Amino acid sequence: MTKTFKFSLLTSSLSRRAGLAVMIASAAAIIGFAALPQSSMAADKSIKVGIMSGEDEDVWRVVTAEAAKKGLKIETVAFNDYTQPNEALERGEIDANAFQHQPYLDNQIKTHGYHIVRVGYTGVWPIGLYTKKYKSVGEIPNGAVIGVPNDPSNEGRALRVLQTAGLIKLKDGTGILATVADVSENPKKIEIKELDAGIVGRSIDDLDAAVVNTDWALKSGLSADDRITQEPVSDNPYRNFIAVKQGNENQEWVKTLVDSYQNPDVKAEFDKVYKGTGISAY
Repeated sequence: MTKTFKFSLLTSSLSRRAGLAVMIASAAAIIGFAALPQSSMAADKSIKVGIMSGEDEDVWRVVTAEAAKKGLKIETVAFNDYTQPNEALERGEIDANAFQHQPYLDNQIKTHGYHIVRVGYTGVWPIGLYTKKYKSVGEIPNGAVIGVPNDPSNEGRALRVLQTAGLIKLKDGTGILATVADVSENPKKIEIKELDAGIVGRSIDDLDAAVVNTDWALKSGLSADDRITQEPVSDNPYRNFIAVKQGNENQEWVKTLVDSYQNPDVKAEFDKVYKGTGISAY
């Protein structure tokens, strides 16, 4: 009887000690987990981001490095036209893209039914009128042939540049998706030639002038010296942004992605790459 009683006491004591040890270990694990930096908890997160090929790839190398410090791994996917990044995002082939402005996305949603939302601004690239033949807008002759991008949002944007320059006038009440059909006055009888956004700048030698998006101007070998006017920067509705699929906008990785772009080191690289042709817009 006595031996059995002593053994029971010993067993009970050992059980209590074991239980206490488990509790201490569990508490330590919880405290240790809570103490981990956020980047460690997100270390396994990898995403693909669609961007435009060219200068933007240099900027996104810095974004990728900044995101890695926060535990987010970014693989960039470079595209060569404006239609593919939204198609890829909608299909789930990429997790985000960064190349477009709101008027363009609005038109894409209306046309294709995309479920894509803006989550953070990047920069604005004022669209400009370029020429190899003339030094000022006033030198553009009667009957000149001027190229403009043919996608709805950028064509309207280009026509407004021509209107601001005094070359044409659009009908009253014309929205941002203006077309050549909305031109109400054309005193110099300018021929407006609609071309793909990626081609219009490269066709500059065959045109008197062309309204070209900044990224395509750079790819076409055009410089600020070839630009004779551009759209205003202040209150510009054409700020580019990072976009994701609807439903992902509140994900933690999205916040990390935006914060990684809106960073002083990224801005420095942005300014270096675009040399004043693009302006940070956040």
